[in-house]
Amino acid sequence: MRRPVALRLQAVAATAVVGVAVAVTVPTPQASAAAGAATGFASQNGGTTGGAGGQTVRATTGTAIHTALCNRASSSTPIIIEVSGTINHGNTAKVSGPSCNTAAGVIELKQISNVTLVGVGGGAVFDQLGIHIRDSRNIIIQNVTVRNVKKSGSPTSNGGDAVGMESTVRNIWVDHVTLEASGGEAEGFDGLFDMKDDTQYVTLSYSILRNSGRGGLIGSSESDRSNGFVTFDHNLYENIDSRTPLLRGGVAHMYNNHYSGLHESGINSRAGARAKVENNYFRNSKDVLGTFYTNERGTWQVAGNIFDNVTWSATGNENYPAGPNPTSTTTVGIPYSYRLDGASCVPDIVRQTAGANTGLRVSDGGCTPQSPPPTTPAPTTPAPTTPPPTTTSPPPPSGTNLSLASGAGADGSSKADGTSYGNVRDGSLGTYWSPSGSTGTISIKWGSATTVSRVVVREPSGTQGSIGSWQLVNNDTGAVLASGTGAGAVSFAATSLKKINFKINSSSGTPRVGEFETYAG
Repeated sequence: MRRPVALRLQAVAATAVVGVAVAVTVPTPQASAAAGAATGFASQNGGTTGGAGGQTVRATTGTAIHTALCNRASSSTPIIIEVSGTINHGNTAKVSGPSCNTAAGVIELKQISNVTLVGVGGGAVFDQLGIHIRDSRNIIIQNVTVRNVKKSGSPTSNGGDAVGMESTVRNIWVDHVTLEASGGEAEGFDGLFDMKDDTQYVTLSYSILRNSGRGGLIGSSESDRSNGFVTFDHNLYENIDSRTPLLRGGVAHMYNNHYSGLHESGINSRAGARAKVENNYFRNSKDVLGTFYTNERGTWQVAGNIFDNVTWSATGNENYPAGPNPTSTTTVGIPYSYRLDGASCVPDIVRQTAGANTGLRVSDGGCTPQSPPPTTPAPTTPAPTTPPPTTTSPPPPSGTNLSLASGAGADGSSKADGTSYGNVRDGSLGTYWSPSGSTGTISIKWGSATTVSRVVVREPSGTQGSIGSWQLVNNDTGAVLASGTGAGAVSFAATSLKKINFKINSSSGTPRVGEFETYAG
């Protein structure tokens, strides 16, 4: 059960109006194109560059957005769509074509890839109209406002989600957006930022989520655990009942967010989920972290957070708050680099940078806002029309592959017939190691301590996508250096060790490792 938030919204309405009145007196740069580069988990799995390198078109209606998608040479041809004005049901019609699959009454990013949707000029507002991402990859949404999307009443759009992702979605970066409702489920609204049915490698950064019963979820049910690798940084969650987010299974990283006015619960890690929660500021809220509304518990790693006037309920059936003195219940490895602001300055830096129409400013890692870099990410190679496997073969990194160095060796757990440990360090994808079952460990070792900070795991041709979840482990200490899904490249803090393990925890079919490359940088 959830209490309706209509009365709460009335209580904050006056404050909200004052905030808007002040904001319009402060000049801010107007975005003219997508800026910056994807961060967090969206930077992994090959990275997220959207439509970089493609044609730039301008759209002032939802129909024009759909037309731009449908006029591409293919469903993977890169495109940057600059949006201005108000997009609503009245100007959003279905458009047909071989490179698109659209629908009326919703911005449909379905079965496509390599797209940037960015607000420009005086701003872009999606009014009562949601953005739906389905069976798609490499999408950037930046500098837009999505408001009052309903799943019941009139008009309805996108199942009531402001931004919703489902069904084999990969590499999404949503940045500097404002997502807001005007109530909870009783008023016809659902989640502001939802991910389900195999959605992975997503970052939500520098955004505002407010005035809603539900902030968002990762996983639609306790059995929908195929989602994860999601980063939330420098966001404001304000006047929300719960789900900031609700995490079912998977891994999420929350840092430098400001949570204010969470009425029932906040970060809800459940059903085996693992959340890293660091340097956030929680204010005037209840039960901001824990497992709630279920006995299928999740875990968390906490560090550097500030709890300002936070209340905690008593532990009981289907209610496991992390407080009043939150401590870590797991360890979560983060494969990308990031800069942490001190928690004490988070409310101020988020106020200056988060949301649409703030000039796409970001923190410099020292609690000071700065404008984004002027450069645009280089274009990606167009993805195939059908979504490819979870990972793609990465390019060769610079530097020496330490696995090929003199004195290096390989060993691991039981191997399948006809394979060899040494096949992962012979420089050839024509040979491979395979475990005797669906899981197993392959290792690179040296006679003396060697510094490693980057690993590339390559699968032989025709077997890509078979490796599921994995961990990189420092064999000397047992510490987990990184974790993830699928083969590819991963970076982590430089570590001196004599042996590093690539531990395959799940797979589809028979996993094979063609090369296990290691690098100092």
